[in-house]
Amino acid sequence: MQPAVPQLPELYHKSTVSQRHRDHQPAARKVVEEAKREGCSSIAYTYSEPIVWYEYVLETCKLAKKAGLKNIWVTAGYINEAPLKELAPYMDAANINLKSFKNEIYLRLNSATLQPVMDTITNALKLGIWVEVTNLIIPTWTDDYEMIRKMCAWHKENLGADVPLHFLRFFPLYKLENLYPTPTDALRRAQTIAHDEGIKYVYVGNVAEIDSSTYCPACKKPVVVRDGYTIKKNAINKGKCGYCGTVIKGIWT
Repeated sequence: MQPAVPQLPELYHKSTVSQRHRDHQPAARKVVEEAKREGCSSIAYTYSEPIVWYEYVLETCKLAKKAGLKNIWVTAGYINEAPLKELAPYMDAANINLKSFKNEIYLRLNSATLQPVMDTITNALKLGIWVEVTNLIIPTWTDDYEMIRKMCAWHKENLGADVPLHFLRFFPLYKLENLYPTPTDALRRAQTIAHDEGIKYVYVGNVAEIDSSTYCPACKKPVVVRDGYTIKKNAINKGKCGYCGTVIKGIWT
């Protein structure tokens, strides 16, 4: 039996984050000026796909770098190698959404193909961008544990054990309102598979009741404790675990 679809806030039903019309797009310099004015240390390019606005993102990234800000790219990763290389010197970190590890699902779900996204992930890493990978587990679409295991094995072999992997909970929105939210057991199982395949940092997102802390892979103590988007504790000292001194890969300055 399928879990009941929860009554989501009106905001989510309208999908205003990803489907909203563009009324006004501020000049790149104004984005940077406002970030500085608000005391931000970085700018994230996300919602909807920043590759669609590539020239705008590139211009903003260049100005942000000059202003001492870091740039973060949240993307589906569907980009050619040449523009990726042009963007890379100005991009500090990227969260790339690997939507499935089967080409036929990519075609049906996104009208896209898998290999270009795999190429973007590996190329971004080679270009010196800090990369994290996200996989949205959609019931009846991407909740295939054999496929998830293959994806995790590819991740470990091609990206390494230190590249974080995020499994996100799906909620029924937009064209998939007929589905149901991802069961938490499915997310926990995917997290266990990723750990079994040797990935050190595996997170579950969009679920408040599942711990999203970062643990030292050596002493197993929590080095970054999170409550949603809030950091409650940071025990990382100069890129190392504050308890045992193990290097914790990431951007910590």
